[in-house]
Amino acid sequence: MEYAIKEAQIALSKNEIPVGAVIVKNNNIIASSHNRRYIENDPTLHAEICVIRQSCYILSNSRLDDCDLYVTIEPCIMCASVISSARIKRVYYGASQPKYGAYESSGYILNEIKHYHKPEIYSNISEDQCSELIKQYFKLKR
Repeated sequence: MEYAIKEAQIALSKNEIPVGAVIVKNNNIIASSHNRRYIENDPTLHAEICVIRQSCYILSNSRLDDCDLYVTIEPCIMCASVISSARIKRVYYGASQPKYGAYESSGYILNEIKHYHKPEIYSNISEDQCSELIKQYFKLKR
């Protein structure tokens, strides 16, 4: 999670929503990224999507079966769907996202959808640090 937090800090320094993500396989970092939706004017460029794309390219495979995702905030439904499609084994996230979180905050919306793959979910990893980055960003915006 330490590397995901570093990515979120990079996003914050670029005036981007500070979300960072890292894909790990066999205890090795495959790829890391942060939100780029405002930097590149593309609403799909959430940290999770960026890091999944990089990992699929690096591993030459659209399936990330033996990979874990570390992300600083609970994934939204778009990201959760891509995580499922990529068949990521485990998701570790920092802060909950009450409005948009797809795993636990919004009533575990993925239980309502018949996804063929559901990753193991681990929440509240370095929650205070991850939450503080989001708070810093929105303080700057107000």
